[in-house]
Amino acid sequence: MTSFDEPLKKAVGRSAAPLESALGISTVGELLRHYPRRYAQRGELTPIASLEHDEHVTVVAKVSSAVRRPMKNRQGTWLDIEVTDGKEKLHLAFFGKGAYVAEQRLTPGTEAMFSGKVGVFVGGRTRRVSLTHPEYESFDETEETAEEFASALVPIYPSAQGLPSWKIRRAVRTVLDVLSLDDPVPAEIRERLGLLPIEEALRRVHRPRSQADVARSHDRLKFDEAFVLQAVLVRRRMAASAWLARARPGCDDGLLREFDKRLPFQLTEGQRQVGEEIAADLAREHPMHRLLQGEVGAGKTVVALRAMLQVVDSGGQAVLLAPTEVLAQQHHRSIVNMLGDLATGGMFGGTAVALLTGSMGAAARRAALLDAAGGAAGIVIGTHAVLQEHVQFADLGLVVVDEQHRFGVEQRDALREKGGGGRPHVLVMTATPIPRTVAMTVFGDLEVSTLSQLPSGRAPITTHVVPAADKPHFLDRAWQRVREEVGLGRQAYVVCPRIGDQEGDEGDLAKDDDERRPPLAVLDVARMLGEGPLAGLRIQVLHGKLAPEDKDAAMRAFARGEIDVLVATTVIEVGVDVPNSSVMVIMDADRFGVSQLHQLRGRVGRGGLPGLCLLVSEAPEGAQARRRLDAVATTLDGFELSRVDLEQRREGDVLGAAQSGRRSSLKLLQLLRDEDVIESARAEATALLSADSELSAHPALRAEIDTMVAGERAEFLEKA
Repeated sequence: MTSFDEPLKKAVGRSAAPLESALGISTVGELLRHYPRRYAQRGELTPIASLEHDEHVTVVAKVSSAVRRPMKNRQGTWLDIEVTDGKEKLHLAFFGKGAYVAEQRLTPGTEAMFSGKVGVFVGGRTRRVSLTHPEYESFDETEETAEEFASALVPIYPSAQGLPSWKIRRAVRTVLDVLSLDDPVPAEIRERLGLLPIEEALRRVHRPRSQADVARSHDRLKFDEAFVLQAVLVRRRMAASAWLARARPGCDDGLLREFDKRLPFQLTEGQRQVGEEIAADLAREHPMHRLLQGEVGAGKTVVALRAMLQVVDSGGQAVLLAPTEVLAQQHHRSIVNMLGDLATGGMFGGTAVALLTGSMGAAARRAALLDAAGGAAGIVIGTHAVLQEHVQFADLGLVVVDEQHRFGVEQRDALREKGGGGRPHVLVMTATPIPRTVAMTVFGDLEVSTLSQLPSGRAPITTHVVPAADKPHFLDRAWQRVREEVGLGRQAYVVCPRIGDQEGDEGDLAKDDDERRPPLAVLDVARMLGEGPLAGLRIQVLHGKLAPEDKDAAMRAFARGEIDVLVATTVIEVGVDVPNSSVMVIMDADRFGVSQLHQLRGRVGRGGLPGLCLLVSEAPEGAQARRRLDAVATTLDGFELSRVDLEQRREGDVLGAAQSGRRSSLKLLQLLRDEDVIESARAEATALLSADSELSAHPALRAEIDTMVAGERAEFLEKA
């Protein structure tokens, strides 16, 4: 009997070492779940035109010629082998002894698989694609059986330098030949849903006879991923149902009622409905764990403040955790202004609103700590400083986390452990769900409230891509538009990815593999604008390395209209509210993620003035980075942009700390395309665990769950 967690070395011997070093594969299960990324049709060659520079590829092609060419600057020759897919040509370069061997094996007419890193040379109208010293294997040299060779499909695996696809295929074949597994999905579920047994699904995905084989195996293997995840999450929800929290029902004549009476605007229907959902959660004796998502400017802060006041009315405290000092200060000013004398005592008793950040002066910090520990501060607003061990609360009842993806699990957990008697309720907020948040939402691990309606007074924002490299005059026009807006008495933001030559990046920059110039810096751009296209305007810089008092002074001056153009990093990404700002220019916009761009442009159009956002980029038309910007420019729907982000970055490891892509535990399942699979798996896992919570009758499934949540994932689930 083979098991998924059996060491690979035991199964394939010496072949295990390169698999572990190159791909991190160390068990039978990891190898069998290293699925082919595509299938080559015998006689149907790989499109060479689709190859991209620096991509490590395995291609199927036919040798058309082999020519010895003289070496430049030294004696001897090298072998230039030309292969083709019938339309385009690919050149293979071999030197030394490798050239002699290739010349003997790769004769014209030979069809083979070639593996290596793509080099592309463009000169004039010529595009020469090449692989230098690729590994290769012709089809008549494979170790396949006659039946396998006759198969129409050749699996091509994700590979790495020194480990071509066919070596992975050999290792998989060795394991499949002796495979014998217990199926983690019970037979009655498989029969009800028409799913293949696990062994058959694995054989069909690695040794398909047809595309129908691939499709049926994918159906089963996708369900496996969803089913095991759902079982994990169902068990977690069942455990959470036993956790206790102090009910915070509020009262009929407290701060919340008085606050509502004084509101200078009507709550939207969405704000009222979400407020009722949260109020009901807070009144229960089990901890709330709710995600509040809504567009930039949808009024999430008001909803969160009303929840905090309900907790204060119940005798407890609430803390609002913000990712930056600028945002914490902005939240503090905004909440104090909204509460008025309710934040200073007043006729209704009120409650102190304390601000706690890492760089506060000693006296102010000591006062805030005393107010939090003694209970005088019903609301505490802070940054990571709130998480420190010596920060104590009298009775912490609610934790509100703004832009929750900026905080790690351990950081959020540190706050929840300050709850004292029972766990505090938790409300996390985001304006544009990042991939992992979307994943957890679809998987049903959070209760979700959505604000889709914008409050009155929000103006539309027009967004344009400015192709600075292709059309530099468009950038000139962008600076003219900034001058025009300032001339009308309005203000502008210019956002850059970097502070200066000696400083690092700020924010969640989109990572690209190509080599480019360093990202533009605040200090350099501010100087250029002041000496050039925006000369004469009042320009100020703002970034995370400034002293807290300087940051606060800059924001206050901008809010008072004393600054025309604020050149900043992403410290202004969330929470900054200056109604007179009408235009934002984002430099090197392709270096930011979709969610971050959407957040940034939400800083304009907040005071009834039409907003304008200009995304400046040198990315060429058609490049992925440019397509990302085009997506942002064509919609103001943050939820649609989250889908774009999810498509490009993948789901992230939904059971671990990774926020996106490379560490994903999902191999085949895609949230946007397989929601029906997830719904089905959720229903089956819920029914199964309701009947057998310990899975005593299903040891194979229990083993799969134990493997999935081992180590850091177990700790993550305990804290999340």
